[in-house]
Amino acid sequence: MNSKRIRLWDLPTRLFHWLLVLAMLGAVVSGQLGGNLIDRHAVIGLFILGLLVFRLVWGVLGSTYARFAQFFPTPGRIRAYLKGEWQGEGHNPLGALSVFALLGLLTVQVLTGLFSNDDIAFVGPLFDLVSKDLSNRLTGIHHLVADGLIILVVLHIAAVAFYVRVKNKNLVKPMLTGWQEGEGKSATGGGAVAFVVAVLIAAAVVYGASGVWLPEPPPPPPAAETPSW
Repeated sequence: MNSKRIRLWDLPTRLFHWLLVLAMLGAVVSGQLGGNLIDRHAVIGLFILGLLVFRLVWGVLGSTYARFAQFFPTPGRIRAYLKGEWQGEGHNPLGALSVFALLGLLTVQVLTGLFSNDDIAFVGPLFDLVSKDLSNRLTGIHHLVADGLIILVVLHIAAVAFYVRVKNKNLVKPMLTGWQEGEGKSATGGGAVAFVVAVLIAAAVVYGASGVWLPEPPPPPPAAETPSW
């Protein structure tokens, strides 16, 4: 039904968004400081992986405006937006490009982190599944993608500020309340069953990525005894 206030973002989508914000902030701080925080950095990485898997599943099973098919940035939609002819709710085509770029880079970042090492004491939870040379290459990609993510986040914040100040459209409020002022169709779908399925799939992937199922490495050989004389 049409109304002057529509349900735009469901609760799981909003929780994903703000938990990801906090997790990325924690990942950046712990990664930059290193030291004893590097183990926390790994835990945060697994949490981000869980969030990503949840969002991928929710992009199929979630409510209307959370589904990828609803806002996938096709060339036709992008052209219509650039010509000022696009109409719709939720992510516009350029915003959708940003969403998919962020999800893609985060996926690469998390996956490379699983096999990374710092050449000192830390290794990723799946480090033992690859060679040291491959781990070193993946570690390099991990550091490189981190810089790209920071740039993308800054651009995202700048775009939100532009919409607030120039277009007089608050994009933050609907992500907090779930509601957007205006006429249109409220989101439907994305019920409790879909939420449980998404959470269970995310939990299963995090368990597999944690490496707890890997066998314990063999103990180091005993040190050679030196003669007493």
